[in-house]
Amino acid sequence: MRRHYHLVVATVLAALVLVSSCSKETPPQETAADYDVIIRHGTVYDGSGDDPYYADVAITGDRIATIGVLDDKTATLEIDATGKAVAPGFINMLSWAVESLLEDGRAMSDVHQGVTLEIMGEGSSMGPLNAAMRAELQERQDDIRYDVSWNTLGEYLDLLVERGVSVNVASYVGAGTVRIHEVGYDNRRATPAELARMQELVRTAMREGALGVGSSLIYAPDNFADTDELIALVSAAAEFGGAYISHIRSEGNRLEEAVQELIKIASLSGAPAEIYHLKASGKNNWHKLGNVFDMIESARAVGLRISADMYTYAAGATGLDATMPLWVQEGGHNAWVERLKDPDIRNRVAAEMEQDSNDWENFLQQAGAENILFLEFRNKDLRPLIGKTLQEVADERGMSPAETAIDLVIEDDSRVGAAFTLMSEFNVSRKAAQPWVSFGSDAAAPAAEGVFLNSSPHPRAYGTFARVIRRFVRDESLISLQEAVRRMTSLPAFNTGIRGRGLLAPNYYADVIVFDPAEIYDYATFEQPHQYAGGVEQVFVNGVQVLRDGEHTGAKPGKVVRGPGWSGWPNNATASRQ
Repeated sequence: MRRHYHLVVATVLAALVLVSSCSKETPPQETAADYDVIIRHGTVYDGSGDDPYYADVAITGDRIATIGVLDDKTATLEIDATGKAVAPGFINMLSWAVESLLEDGRAMSDVHQGVTLEIMGEGSSMGPLNAAMRAELQERQDDIRYDVSWNTLGEYLDLLVERGVSVNVASYVGAGTVRIHEVGYDNRRATPAELARMQELVRTAMREGALGVGSSLIYAPDNFADTDELIALVSAAAEFGGAYISHIRSEGNRLEEAVQELIKIASLSGAPAEIYHLKASGKNNWHKLGNVFDMIESARAVGLRISADMYTYAAGATGLDATMPLWVQEGGHNAWVERLKDPDIRNRVAAEMEQDSNDWENFLQQAGAENILFLEFRNKDLRPLIGKTLQEVADERGMSPAETAIDLVIEDDSRVGAAFTLMSEFNVSRKAAQPWVSFGSDAAAPAAEGVFLNSSPHPRAYGTFARVIRRFVRDESLISLQEAVRRMTSLPAFNTGIRGRGLLAPNYYADVIVFDPAEIYDYATFEQPHQYAGGVEQVFVNGVQVLRDGEHTGAKPGKVVRGPGWSGWPNNATASRQ
């Protein structure tokens, strides 16, 4: 018995020695984290518009893994969002970052507001291009310089991602772009053969992932297209589930007629339609906005998908071409400038600029020279005029505002960027209250450094989305925070047919932001526009952190977001909109 006892003890001791020896030679492996990222203890505004709730959000790779109570789970990166809002990244429905992202892919002004997707294509798009269009695009560059090495819209979007962008990118194909491709800048109807080729260009862009067709009908040459041409182009996009989006033919004297044209195009093409930066321009037209609301609601009531977007300011921004009749702009920029140098033409143009018109959108009359503020010049000698009004410059030169505008276009050899105060603040709030209105900056995505400091952009480039929360949620109590988030996330995603974005939900792409609703603020002003918004602390794009504690990380994980017609979708022939 004693011998047996010693044998047992020896066996146990030998086993202990073996275990001890193994533990020294093979250290225990660290337990792998459950997720890449967990954002803990935040108030989740999931983009649906439903009431917020407290939860943790977990990310694996480029997707949201799960949402819930994850106290027993671990992550490689954990963020404490206590007291903060957690939401999907905001979608910029009208971005002009087409060149700024080539210069600086960080999209600084928008990332600081929580924007994770830039949607481009208001009338003009960066493809399709022919040889003449590529040459013109190369020639007309200013401070931002780049090689025009692409032909199609899809190739341009792919190039952005190859170069590196911090945000996702998407685009409509421009109705004006396909018109220039086939018709040029002539003011005439497209021939049947030209129109057929334009439709094929639209179909190609849709297969590459375009969201639909975008038009900008107050400008040449878009304005030269009649309703039938637009219906034909939008119908081609609708074959692939594409949408129509438009800077409508008038935002002033013929506003209701322009809205009716958009509704007609939607009805006959079968495509959803959206009005870019909905507004009633000019004091004499402010009262028309209620009629427009009624028209849109009536169309929606019979099953048409009509929506709109807006920027959050009473002043818009465009060029001095919006103060001049369209006939003088036929043939493109160079032809326009040369005509303005002719004394007889100059006098005729000036006379028409000084009269209101129902035939074209005269921003000089709608805004008034005292409400046209210069923002950008190509000519360095003219840049001291930035921050002055057209009226002030006209007074300094001893000329009429119309003559001054003509001279500035010639001297700068550009359309001359300016801000135009066209709307009432009351109407701005009325638009923001509509549940079918989303938001877009109608601006580039600059940085407060480098070549961007050579111009003075509209503050909407730095403040549009922060202003939604600061003004409409916090200051005016016009809409709830969950409704504001819905209108900047799931609503634009649904209207554009974008898949897998716009909501915080498992398997959706991890475009996620963390912000303090009490601290959101748009600091940019016309006097000091290059100021980043405050209040957004963390931004993830496709699961990669691009803003950490309010500072850009330099990461560029952005992807091309494809529309419903993209040839790469599984079972694309039966693909439908969300």
